[in-house]
Amino acid sequence: QGQYEKALPLYEESLRLRKEVLGDKHPSTLTSMNNLALLYQSLGDYGKALLLYEECLMLRKVALGEHHPDTSVSMNNLATLYRNQGEYDK
Repeated sequence: QGQYEKALPLYEESLRLRKEVLGDKHPSTLTSMNNLALLYQSLGDYGKALLLYEECLMLRKVALGEHHPDTSVSMNNLATLYRNQGEYDK
Protein backbone atom coordinates (compact mmCIF):
# COMPACT_ATOMS: atom_id res chain seq x y z
CA GLN A 1 0.00 0.00 0.00
CA GLY A 2 2.97 2.30 -0.44
CA GLN A 3 3.85 2.89 3.20
CA TYR A 4 7.34 3.97 2.24
CA GLU A 5 7.72 6.45 5.06
CA LYS A 6 7.17 3.69 7.62
CA ALA A 7 9.67 1.45 5.83
CA LEU A 8 12.42 4.06 5.59
CA PRO A 9 13.66 4.02 9.22
CA LEU A 10 13.56 0.22 9.22
CA TYR A 11 15.71 -0.03 6.08
CA GLU A 12 18.11 2.59 7.45
CA GLU A 13 18.45 0.77 10.77
CA SER A 14 18.92 -2.56 9.03
CA LEU A 15 21.79 -1.16 6.97
CA ARG A 16 23.37 0.48 10.01
CA LEU A 17 23.22 -2.75 12.02
CA ARG A 18 24.54 -4.92 9.22
CA LYS A 19 27.47 -2.57 8.67
CA GLU A 20 28.22 -2.64 12.39
CA VAL A 21 27.91 -6.41 12.81
CA LEU A 22 28.93 -7.81 9.42
CA GLY A 23 31.06 -5.07 7.88
CA ASP A 24 30.73 -2.86 4.81
CA LYS A 25 31.47 -5.54 2.19
CA HIS A 26 29.38 -8.43 3.50
CA PRO A 27 26.79 -9.62 0.95
CA SER A 28 23.93 -9.12 3.43
CA THR A 29 25.07 -5.56 4.12
CA LEU A 30 25.16 -4.87 0.40
CA THR A 31 21.65 -6.30 0.01
CA SER A 32 20.43 -3.88 2.67
CA MET A 33 22.20 -1.02 0.90
CA ASN A 34 20.57 -1.96 -2.40
CA ASN A 35 17.14 -2.24 -0.76
CA LEU A 36 17.49 1.20 0.82
CA ALA A 37 18.50 2.65 -2.56
CA LEU A 38 15.39 1.08 -4.11
CA LEU A 39 13.24 2.69 -1.44
CA TYR A 40 14.86 6.10 -1.97
CA GLN A 41 14.16 5.72 -5.68
CA SER A 42 10.53 4.87 -4.94
CA LEU A 43 10.31 7.99 -2.76
CA GLY A 44 11.72 10.11 -5.59
CA ASP A 45 14.91 10.90 -3.66
CA TYR A 46 17.11 10.18 -6.66
CA GLY A 47 20.22 11.80 -5.23
CA LYS A 48 20.34 9.47 -2.24
CA ALA A 49 19.41 6.49 -4.40
CA LEU A 50 22.21 7.30 -6.84
CA LEU A 51 24.85 7.52 -4.12
CA LEU A 52 23.82 4.19 -2.60
CA TYR A 53 23.53 2.41 -5.96
CA GLU A 54 27.00 3.59 -6.96
CA GLU A 55 28.53 2.60 -3.62
CA CYS A 56 26.79 -0.76 -3.65
CA LEU A 57 27.96 -1.51 -7.18
CA MET A 58 31.54 -0.59 -6.37
CA LEU A 59 31.57 -2.69 -3.20
CA ARG A 60 29.91 -5.66 -4.90
CA LYS A 61 32.53 -5.58 -7.66
CA VAL A 62 35.25 -5.71 -4.99
CA ALA A 63 33.59 -8.24 -2.69
CA LEU A 64 31.83 -10.52 -5.18
CA GLY A 65 33.44 -9.86 -8.55
CA GLU A 66 32.16 -8.26 -11.72
CA HIS A 67 30.35 -11.38 -12.95
CA HIS A 68 28.42 -12.22 -9.78
CA PRO A 69 24.60 -12.13 -10.13
CA ASP A 70 24.27 -9.59 -7.29
CA THR A 71 26.73 -7.29 -9.03
CA SER A 72 24.57 -7.52 -12.14
CA VAL A 73 21.52 -6.57 -10.06
CA SER A 74 23.34 -3.45 -8.89
CA MET A 75 24.30 -2.54 -12.47
CA ASN A 76 20.70 -3.00 -13.57
CA ASN A 77 19.30 -0.90 -10.72
CA LEU A 78 21.74 1.92 -11.43
CA ALA A 79 20.92 1.77 -15.15
CA THR A 80 17.20 1.91 -14.36
CA LEU A 81 17.71 5.02 -12.24
CA TYR A 82 19.70 6.68 -15.04
CA ARG A 83 16.99 5.74 -17.56
CA ASN A 84 14.21 7.10 -15.34
CA GLN A 85 16.09 10.39 -15.09
CA GLY A 86 16.59 10.57 -18.85
CA GLU A 87 20.36 10.02 -18.61
CA TYR A 88 20.48 7.52 -21.45
CA ASP A 89 24.17 8.00 -22.21
CA LYS A 90 25.23 6.60 -18.83
